[in-house]
Amino acid sequence: MSAIETTYRDAIRQALLDAMEEDENVILIGEEVGLYGGAYGVTKGLIDLYSANRVIDAPISEAGIVGTAVGAAMTGLRPVAELMYVDFIGLVMDQLANQAAKSRYMFGGQIAVPMVLRTQGGTGRSAAAQHSQSLEAWMLHTPGLRLAMPATVNDAYHLLRDALRQPDPVVFIEHKGLYTMKGTLDPETPDAGWGTPVIRRDGKDLTIVTYSRMLHEAMRAADTMAEAGIDAEVIDLRCLNPLDEAAIFASVQRTGRAMIVTEAATAGSAASEIAARIGESCFDWLEEPVVRIGGEDIPIPVSPSLEKGSIPSAQLIAEAGLWLMRKETPAWA
Repeated sequence: MSAIETTYRDAIRQALLDAMEEDENVILIGEEVGLYGGAYGVTKGLIDLYSANRVIDAPISEAGIVGTAVGAAMTGLRPVAELMYVDFIGLVMDQLANQAAKSRYMFGGQIAVPMVLRTQGGTGRSAAAQHSQSLEAWMLHTPGLRLAMPATVNDAYHLLRDALRQPDPVVFIEHKGLYTMKGTLDPETPDAGWGTPVIRRDGKDLTIVTYSRMLHEAMRAADTMAEAGIDAEVIDLRCLNPLDEAAIFASVQRTGRAMIVTEAATAGSAASEIAARIGESCFDWLEEPVVRIGGEDIPIPVSPSLEKGSIPSAQLIAEAGLWLMRKETPAWA
C-alpha cells in the first residue's frame, strides 16, 4: 500500500482493519463500536467485515468492557477496548490499574495482558467539564501501563499497530480535535520506533517538548518566534511510556532552554514529570529554568470561547518563548 492522504480518524480505522486482517485474535469491544461504528466513527463498517463475534457491542458498562478485555487478553486474544471518553477512566481503574497493569509482573511473566484501551480526550467540541479532560497523567503514574498519544495521521496508524504488538496493556489516547485533520499516511514507513520522540522542527535557541494536539500549536508558535529571530526546536513525544529521553536531553543541551507544553492542567502533569527529568539531567546546560505551559486549573467550560481560553494557544506558547529568550515580557509574567 503506497502513501495516501487521509484523516486521523481513517488512519486509526485502517490500523484496526489491517491488524484484524493479519491476526484473527484481534477483537474490538466497546459501547456502539459495531452497528453504530463508534462514538467518533472510527470502527464504522468493521462489523460488516468481521462479524459481531469480533466487533462486539457491549452494554453501557465501562467496567464490564475493560474487565472483559483484560480477561480476553489473559486467555490469548488481543482485544481493543474502546472507552468513549477518557473522562470515564475512573470507572475502570480497578480493572486497568490493579489487574491489567500488574498481572504480567505478579505472574512472573507467565500471563500477559496484551490489550489496547482506545479512548479520546481533550477539548475542542464544547463537551464541557465531564467530557473534555486530559487525564494522561493518571496513566503515566501507573507502572505496567504503556501510553501513546499520536499527533499526526501517520502516527495514528503506526502507533496503534505498534500498540497491538506489545505484551503489556497500552492506553491509546486520541485527541477529539484531531479526528478530521488530514495528512499523509505511509503504511510502510513509521515516523520513528515505538517510544521514540521525533524532532518535528529543528532549532538552536529553544527546545519545545509536547505531544498530541499541542504539537500543532507549538509548530505555529515556532513560526511566530521565527519572525522575532528565535529558532525553536519542536519535539513530539508520541509515547509517554515508554519514552526514550535521549533526544530530549540532547536537544536541551544544545539549546540551553526548554519549554514543556501540554493541554492538561499543569499540577501533577506529564509536563511536570518531563520538566523534572530535564532539570535533573540537563542542569549544567540550562540557561533558564524549565517552563511548563498547560491548561488552566479549572473544570473545562462548555462555552466555546471560555473552553478555547482554558488551554494553551500558539500565541501563549510564542509569548513564553520570547520571555525565555529575554526578548520581551508578556502581560502574564
